Amino acid sequence: MFGAKKNENTVKKTSSNGQGPSHALNSLVQGTLVKGTVSSESDIRVDGTLEGDLKCASKLIIGPSGKISGDVECENALIEGSFDGNLVVRGTLHVRENAKIEGDVKTDKLIVDQDAVFNVTCNMGGLSSSANKTKEKFAKKAVS
Repeated sequence: MFGAKKNENTVKKTSSNGQGPSHALNSLVQGTLVKGTVSSESDIRVDGTLEGDLKCASKLIIGPSGKISGDVECENALIEGSFDGNLVVRGTLHVRENAKIEGDVKTDKLIVDQDAVFNVTCNMGGLSSSANKTKEKFAKKAVS
């Protein structure tokens, strides 16, 4: 009884001050076109089209119908759709079997499924240390 109320307050405090993950998922649905720059502290899923840059402090998911053309920075990425541009993934990049990726890729870890199209210049390793810097940038912007 008392423990449940204490946990509620802790969760509210963590998510309201921007220091913990919100576990929210932003979504760009199929049939939607966004042109410009998108910035997100939480996970983002793209099933529509983004023509521009994306900075995500968490996980990027490009669904089977999703398309991104531009520069992207994120913590982790799962790509099932198409990507064309510069991609920086500080953690793990997982390229699924129906994905089509072209451009430049920098990632710490890479998984490419059979039948994926992966026509890129790729550099691997050493990016996970920059993850804390990006999270600090988002935290500072939230406080400002």
